[in-house]
Amino acid sequence: MATTSKMRLHWSPRSPFVRKVMIAAHELGLTDQIETTRTRVATNQVHKGLLSDNPLGKIPTLILNDGTILYDSVVICEYLDSIAAKPILFPPSGPARFQALRRHALGNGYLDMLLMWRNEAGRAAPNPGMIEGCELKHAATVKTLEAEAPALAQDDFGIGHIAIACALCYLDFRFHALQWRNGAPALAAWHAAAMARPSFLATPVVDD
Repeated sequence: MATTSKMRLHWSPRSPFVRKVMIAAHELGLTDQIETTRTRVATNQVHKGLLSDNPLGKIPTLILNDGTILYDSVVICEYLDSIAAKPILFPPSGPARFQALRRHALGNGYLDMLLMWRNEAGRAAPNPGMIEGCELKHAATVKTLEAEAPALAQDDFGIGHIAIACALCYLDFRFHALQWRNGAPALAAWHAAAMARPSFLATPVVDD
């Protein structure tokens, strides 16, 4: 009997951007169509084997059955939503779509900033201005999300929710000392509910 080839995803269990894709796949019931390939990347180490699939050397990178290659995480998530039996993550048009995209931009931008913060803090002589800027942006983002938490809880779960939740998970993973839940009870409650979803339980962060 003929078998259908699977999509192949360059994957890491500790990448919050890869986790976004895997959460989307679980939410959409598509995990059985994806084969993961462990791909180690770092800001100071290029994975040369990945460059033929993604010249930027970043994950996640998805290779479709026909050889088409997609990157980055939001593009892959929208593709998965487009092939799902019941697309749910990206509203098709209007205010709801731009709300979802804005929330995704906030969560994804927050993740980018946290990664930059971690890399800068790890330098032998961190730039004080950059560290202060990251601290201010972190505080402002948590304050904004705390105000938006009731709406997040009320609205249908989508790509913006995934991006924000993954960013907060990365805070727990790499910035535990910040204790972001202090002073953000509504956001903490929303995040706890998100973490109880099967898609999050199936995609734990592992520092391998």
